[in-house]
Amino acid sequence: MTTSDTPRRPEEPRDPARRSLLRGLAAGGAALGTLPAGPLLAQSMQEPTGRTAAMAQQRQGFYGFHQAGVVTPAPAAGLLAAFDVLATGRGDLARMFRVLTERIAFLMAGGTPPAIDPKFPPPDSGILGPVVVPDDLTVTAAVGASLFDGRFGLAPVRPKRLTPMAQFPNDALDPASCHGDLLLQFCANTPEAAIHALRDVVKNTPDLLSLRWKIDGFLPAAAMTSGRKETTRNLLGFKDGTANPDPADAALMDRIVWVRPGADEPAWAVGGTYQVVRIIRNFVERWDRTPLQEQQSIIGRVKATGAPLGLTGERDDPAYAGDPEGARIRLDAHIRLANPRTADTARSLILRRPYNYSRGITRSGQLDMGLLFICFQSDLEAGFVAIQNRLNNEPLEEYIKPTGGGYFFTLPGVAEPGGHLGQDMLASA
Repeated sequence: MTTSDTPRRPEEPRDPARRSLLRGLAAGGAALGTLPAGPLLAQSMQEPTGRTAAMAQQRQGFYGFHQAGVVTPAPAAGLLAAFDVLATGRGDLARMFRVLTERIAFLMAGGTPPAIDPKFPPPDSGILGPVVVPDDLTVTAAVGASLFDGRFGLAPVRPKRLTPMAQFPNDALDPASCHGDLLLQFCANTPEAAIHALRDVVKNTPDLLSLRWKIDGFLPAAAMTSGRKETTRNLLGFKDGTANPDPADAALMDRIVWVRPGADEPAWAVGGTYQVVRIIRNFVERWDRTPLQEQQSIIGRVKATGAPLGLTGERDDPAYAGDPEGARIRLDAHIRLANPRTADTARSLILRRPYNYSRGITRSGQLDMGLLFICFQSDLEAGFVAIQNRLNNEPLEEYIKPTGGGYFFTLPGVAEPGGHLGQDMLASA
């Protein structure tokens, strides 16, 4: 066998210069390996990307009159999962809610899963390590209109305004990405915490729940850093949520978000809220080729600052009364239609809690990304539906296409240990 026929070791490259470089790096790595691991190295090996030790220990309370995840400040990662309920009777349905309550309470608090005989499946997926950190996780449970069909005898106690999501003129809804008996909203500091929680729920409810659709969302991580008050941007590049009501204002939330005693709703629904989910694809390629002045005219704000057109501050009042003909902010601008700021439209305030999403490409080779729109309100018709009817046929529709989502009712919270989600709903039917 000639020299040229001598087999090379698989790890040795043909290029002599590259071979020398790799050997040098290997030698350097070996030398570094003799040093004790420093604090930064040890930290990087133990903590998921984007999460500090303090963030990993951030914890939201599970028990209370309202569920967490509605007025709770939105962390960087979101995940929505809709399920079909497999329960075959009221007893199974109650068991499902008890299991959900137990698992959500544990996941939000964090802790160490029990040790078991390794001959059996592990009690935890392990993707967060041997200890489950809370990571600011919230898991929020909501029910869809289909849960109130004839299977469980719940029809008489259905929330009054809970229906399947209507199709609006610009919608192209995919039935596989719409509706569901149960919606779980997972929010956390990192995607792995949300995924971990979803897998835990799926593992513990094999005979009770079947996953119908799922979508992951994200917010700019820098804007989520403690102490920062910046408005996040959507994938059209505009600040999103400038005029959102303050979720820390409890009196305001009682007025526009939570179902209150005496409302035209079943008594069990007090403390809950209507949740709207809309998966809205953005035609980003078309948008990115649109002149800046046209983008700003369509939205009604300055892209760089978020200020209403003609003004300087992001939170300046657009002062529509002084612009009756739309010379400064056109009459069909998105912000003007969504919130005209009149006495007649004050009832349609909603609490928005959206995420961005990106999930690959379409069959035509276009980017599939956009807005995972989420909002909460005490009156679905006066809130989202009224706003969407005003937005129908707006100029922005050339650049967006809603493809999925649904209407849901977020259940009231679990007041104290021993109770479970949906308990009053089941008891009232």
